[in-house]
Amino acid sequence: MVKKISGDDFQEVLESKKAVVDFSAGWCGPCKMLAPVIDAISSDLDGQVDFFNIDVDEAPELAAQYSVMSIPAVILFKDGEAVSVAVGFRPQPELETWIRDTLL
Repeated sequence: MVKKISGDDFQEVLESKKAVVDFSAGWCGPCKMLAPVIDAISSDLDGQVDFFNIDVDEAPELAAQYSVMSIPAVILFKDGEAVSVAVGFRPQPELETWIRDTLL
């Protein structure tokens, strides 16, 4: 399950052992296409990886802090550190392989 968080909740990401953070916005077409893909992957990896979604319009300071210039942007965190970034829509098999190879 993907947890929608705001900038105030970002500490949860930093405290997670393994986290996937989807930076998106409600008006973004590719973000809307990616959301069900992320949801499906979060079900597949339930209990292994934590999944979060942040709306860049509601948390512009976080987007700036992690250099998110284009959305959707998915950032993988391991032990509170950003370790890998993917920008743009990716099909589920490609995205899931990237997450597994990087975090598991």
